[in-house]
Amino acid sequence: MKKILVTGGEGRFAMYLVNIKSRYKFILKSKKQLNILSLNSIKKNISKYKPYALLHLAGLSRPMVEHERKISKSIDLNIVGTTNIVKACEQKKTKLVFFSTSYIYPGKKGKYKETDPVLPWNNYGWSKLGAECSVQMYNNSLILRACMTEKPFLHKYAFSNVKSNFIFHEDFAKKLVKILHKKGVYNIGGKSQTIYNFAKKYNKKIKKKSSRNELPKRMDMNLGKLNKEL
Repeated sequence: MKKILVTGGEGRFAMYLVNIKSRYKFILKSKKQLNILSLNSIKKNISKYKPYALLHLAGLSRPMVEHERKISKSIDLNIVGTTNIVKACEQKKTKLVFFSTSYIYPGKKGKYKETDPVLPWNNYGWSKLGAECSVQMYNNSLILRACMTEKPFLHKYAFSNVKSNFIFHEDFAKKLVKILHKKGVYNIGGKSQTIYNFAKKYNKKIKKKSSRNELPKRMDMNLGKLNKEL
């Protein structure tokens, strides 16, 4: 089995990887075991495990307000940390798989392709785009512009006027293992639909709400490139 070294191994998504049947063995590392702010820590882990690839999940995501209130923290964990990962992977000649986000797209027209211009609409998106810039410089990499969420859907309401590609973590993981061998940029998520329509399939009591600039109304991506591989 090919070994995949995983940063952010204690995160919400990482736990689903160990139960997926695939040709990969995921080695999950906590932030204490693999510190993305220490280039030496990253290189030591790569030297120790000699992985086929490093899957970079570590960073700051929620709550979104953290990226507005604590800009330095957002920059360190998402941009500086990822830059260190790129440096280490390049030096060790290790493939890098990076989780970006659908939030780097403007959110105005929807159906965004991987080749469309990007323009983040909040600081979280900017932090991920900053990280993605460094990954783009490394040819032996796979960038996944992801859209996923926890199961069950955590919120009491869902936006009925916002389209996205939400997919649950466990279903996302099944798609992930099928494209880990690829390189380049891929949008990855589920069916394009309103957040409310997605959520109500699993929670009939979910309340409907309209976004008033909390989220852009057309966050959905074109998944044609991904679907060709699957």
